[in-house]
Amino acid sequence: MRFEELDDLYHATILEHRRHPRNSDRLEDPDITADGVNPFCGDEIHIQIALDSEGRVSRVGLQGVGCAINQATGSMLSDAIQGKTLDEVAALSRSFNDLMTGGPHSDGLGELTTLESVRQFPIRIKCALLAWSALDEGIEDYAPARSR
Repeated sequence: MRFEELDDLYHATILEHRRHPRNSDRLEDPDITADGVNPFCGDEIHIQIALDSEGRVSRVGLQGVGCAINQATGSMLSDAIQGKTLDEVAALSRSFNDLMTGGPHSDGLGELTTLESVRQFPIRIKCALLAWSALDEGIEDYAPARSR
């Protein structure tokens, strides 16, 4: 592996989010909770989401353990979903998944596009998708509860 490839992987934005994760406080009484664990590498992610009266994400709590990619992605996710409806969050998640798997994606990913370099390291794609997979499951679990 060339050092230039590692520079691409560990972009300054990724390192900044790893060193200074956003929204890392655990939320009390969240509307949505989600946990993700990758037993093969030890990455973990724990997400709490509070929704406002209009169903928009008003606060996010995210705690992560593991590699820089996992933690940076979680931090970026916690920023990216603020103020969005659950439908908008789901669309963002699909677009990020497409980015990671080489599919067509929207331009609305913002700094999440810095993670595109992870595709050069297929073993690390799961690290980047762990938080999003957990989020998707949390929203899916919440959906039946809100329709009661």
